[in-house]
Amino acid sequence: MPIIAPSSAVTPPVEIPEVGYASITYYDPSGVAWPMTDTARGWYVLADGVTGLGAAPVALTTDALPRGGAHLRHVQPQPRTITWPLLVEGSDHLEFIARWRQLAKAFTRTLREGPGVLEIARPDGTRRQIDVYYQDGWQGLGAFGSGVTWDKATGLTLWCPDPYWVDPVALAVRREYGTSGVFLNPFPTVSSSQVLGATTVTNPGDVTVWPTWTITGPASLVTFTRTDTGDAFAINPTQVSGSLLATEQVIVSTNPPTIRKKTAEVQTINLGSATAGTITITFGGQTTGSIAYNATAAAVQTALEALPNIDPGDVTVTGGPLPATVSISFAGQYLGTDVPEVTVTPSGLTGGTVTVATTTQGSTDNWAGAVNWPAAVLWGLDPGDNPVTFQLDGSGPGSAVDLALHPRYETA
Repeated sequence: MPIIAPSSAVTPPVEIPEVGYASITYYDPSGVAWPMTDTARGWYVLADGVTGLGAAPVALTTDALPRGGAHLRHVQPQPRTITWPLLVEGSDHLEFIARWRQLAKAFTRTLREGPGVLEIARPDGTRRQIDVYYQDGWQGLGAFGSGVTWDKATGLTLWCPDPYWVDPVALAVRREYGTSGVFLNPFPTVSSSQVLGATTVTNPGDVTVWPTWTITGPASLVTFTRTDTGDAFAINPTQVSGSLLATEQVIVSTNPPTIRKKTAEVQTINLGSATAGTITITFGGQTTGSIAYNATAAAVQTALEALPNIDPGDVTVTGGPLPATVSISFAGQYLGTDVPEVTVTPSGLTGGTVTVATTTQGSTDNWAGAVNWPAAVLWGLDPGDNPVTFQLDGSGPGSAVDLALHPRYETA
């Protein structure tokens, strides 16, 4: 049943079989948006001939039964193909051919640079996306007169490796160290009616979704359990002779299964026995204002956060005060990155010598060995409510667990 069309004059919707009224946008591999339902642009999709927007195709594996019929042993979702006729026109031949070539490049570049994204947006603001590769259909209609000021890609066929549509807006669940100073282990509940450490994560989609977990230290052991099935996995830093310190993170992707540890780079500054003067600190080509020779760690951090390439949370400065050693830990956008070493320039510094050192190099490492294989199950979330628990041992201020999921749907 068609839904009410939006009032937008920028991307007027089209009525699409199995979808209703919707606005269509294609994003090429470089991220450039190509509106597909804005007739003013000189190209737009045609509703007649659209296929492949319904339920995902599947392959069934069956076993014959001795008395007739068969037993369904396995259902395997298959890649889908979407066929979508597209009309391109111009006021003259040169305008038409320029548009035709631009669009052809936007679709065919997926064969060299990776998938594009097809997005269907509804008047209520909801969107669903699917990764696509160009497969066929940009040869043109070939009818008499076409190719002069207009033409149709009548059978534009897009191949989708994952047959399910995805909500581009992630749903998130967060648990963090208690603000009362006493950390409840497992994590505190969302509401007073729930068991400590337990929560219900709702998957509003049609099919199982595979979440991404981000664990922020400190922590010595992290355990995730789906209590209705008993499936669980644990991450133990000692299994890889490592540790998960404050601000450091482990990213767990459940599909495909990957576990990555992001280590924060730590650099130190020492001014020896300085008794007067100032310094400036240069990072990534940006230089702070003057910093006193006896500045506190907080003052150094404030000076660094004033730089245009450092946001709050990107650095944490501890130790000191100067001229004793201060340590700069890089997190935020620089977490897991081998950042350039800071440069310290003295001015009028007396009785001291500037020493800068990198004590821990930032890196992103494979932490698959930290998981409790073979017992571990990197579980997914079924449609509907899923009871889960998150437990951190060795937690402290800053410890947190974030779960992110993008609901997946059968249809557009």
